[in-house]
Amino acid sequence: MRTYLDFEKPIAELESKVAELKALVADDESVPMTEELARLESKAHKALVETYAELTPWQKTQVARHPERPHFKHYIEGLVADFTPLAGDRYFAEDEAIIGGIGRLSGLSVMVIGHEKGSDTEGRLKHNFGMARPEGYRKAVRLMEMADRFSMPVVSLVDTAGAYPGIGAEERGQAEAIARCTDCCLRLGVPIVSLIVGEGGSGGAVAIATANRIYMLEHSIYTVASPEAAASILWRDSARAQDAATNMKITAQDLLRFGIVDGIIPEPVGGAHRDTEGVIKAAGDVIVKAITEFDGRSADEIRKDRREKFLAMGRAG
Repeated sequence: MRTYLDFEKPIAELESKVAELKALVADDESVPMTEELARLESKAHKALVETYAELTPWQKTQVARHPERPHFKHYIEGLVADFTPLAGDRYFAEDEAIIGGIGRLSGLSVMVIGHEKGSDTEGRLKHNFGMARPEGYRKAVRLMEMADRFSMPVVSLVDTAGAYPGIGAEERGQAEAIARCTDCCLRLGVPIVSLIVGEGGSGGAVAIATANRIYMLEHSIYTVASPEAAASILWRDSARAQDAATNMKITAQDLLRFGIVDGIIPEPVGGAHRDTEGVIKAAGDVIVKAITEFDGRSADEIRKDRREKFLAMGRAG
């Protein structure tokens, strides 16, 4: 059964009626409801198109967090052949919030690293809702250095509300781990291509998204802090998250205009969860094209490209 967001309630009612009529027709083909069914389907589709044509930043935030949205494991299953997960940071523990490993993307050997939120209650608890601890970022450093050693491009898939803010994580050096992970990205002599597939939250996202090319799905968000956290900081009121989302310019469209990201991957009307396979294929095509841009470039040229990209941010205008 499909999960609907608050602002999708009118669409939910129409699609529910469509489903009821279809069930009625299936049970008794003699019932003359074909015209009514077609009319309702058209009305439901029109409502969906109109709603998604004018989403507010807060509504986009809700879509980015949709529980049925494709996660890291779906992209691996749909794009990466012979994926071999590599676990542990070799210092403290294995962190399930960040998954990484080697595989083949359209025949290219790549290192894929990304956040996994989990798709059900058990999975969300196992993966800590995609909020990584220090060992997750130290694992990412280990895998990126391995990729550099074997000349493999790095692909990162970002989907996190932010790094885990717990006491244990802070005791084990959360800020230092994120900083070293970001620094590692800048040092690599292989191309890094990053895709924001849902939430790109704070340093937890930047740590693995300091890339040569950064893309966002159409309804994903990328932000220095979650709207709720920003509202708490600015107004001492997390209920003003909607105001924060609007003022922070966190949507893919805003960030493309500011030169923070390099491109937007369109989503089907209604969000990525309505056509998971199509979105994953489109994402794969963009990632492969971005990687091949660096064919024949030296390690120094790749590093220079990445550094210049970030140094250029904020200079325009």
